[in-house]
Amino acid sequence: MSKQSFDKQDPPVLVHPLMEGMRLVKVHGRAVGKARSLEDLKKFMAQAGLRDVDVDNPAIVEWHGGGSGVWNV
Repeated sequence: MSKQSFDKQDPPVLVHPLMEGMRLVKVHGRAVGKARSLEDLKKFMAQAGLRDVDVDNPAIVEWHGGGSGVWNV
């Protein structure tokens, strides 16, 4: 699979902290689910057509309340 390409007009994936260790995931401005782990996040992104994405690339994924290794926020 090839890496997903992005341009300046594509909004980043947003990951916001929620209660109980979950994070709200938005792709292109639309809520796609509540992730409990990095695997959940990748599943939601894949369902939205974003595969093989570097989740630590700030041009693609914007983390709020900690980065990809923080899930108990």
